[in-house]
Amino acid sequence: MNKNSEAFTLAGHAGSMEGLLDYPADAPRGIALVAHPHPLYGGSMDNKVAQTLARTFVALGYVAARINFRGVGASEGVHDHGHGETDDMALLMAHLQARYPGLPVALAGFSFGTFVQSQLQQRLIAAGTPAERLVLVGSAAGKWAMPAIPADTILIHGELDDTIPLKDVFDWTRPQDIPVIVIPGADHFFHRKLQHIKRLVLQLWQRDGAESQHAL
Repeated sequence: MNKNSEAFTLAGHAGSMEGLLDYPADAPRGIALVAHPHPLYGGSMDNKVAQTLARTFVALGYVAARINFRGVGASEGVHDHGHGETDDMALLMAHLQARYPGLPVALAGFSFGTFVQSQLQQRLIAAGTPAERLVLVGSAAGKWAMPAIPADTILIHGELDDTIPLKDVFDWTRPQDIPVIVIPGADHFFHRKLQHIKRLVLQLWQRDGAESQHAL
């Protein structure tokens, strides 16, 4: 935690949830929700990939929010295989939207967190209020029933990921015709490759945003 971070607790469906907000230097231009990897295998909001995603969105001018899922750290409850965790992420989103009304919401996740955020995006699409965009790193294809995702989703995967093989990700994205950015030599946890995640998201977010403005 740094001077631009704030620890918080939020009442969830299964009890209190422990969270952390990271603020940009100026007034935020958006809200980013970051979901961490599998709680039963050491995943927490302090995971290095989750931290990298939060810092990336702060650099883009977003206020970035992370929570520990049920049963992790000071968060109450027990693991609910992604269903209750999606409910909790929706509560977090509603809380931040009330605090920062009118700002767009971006969803980002790593590993198990990609399942949670993809499910949340499906709910939002069904409600007619989709998130601005998704960033999914180490997508959990083949581990969980990953739903369809929007065409502009940023997908990043490690070439040498032996937890979620690249083939499974291609099998999931191929019918959707969605590109996957592959980082050569990267394992599932992107050891010594985290800088590529930040660089890619910054470049794609800023470039695509500039192209959208130009089209207008």
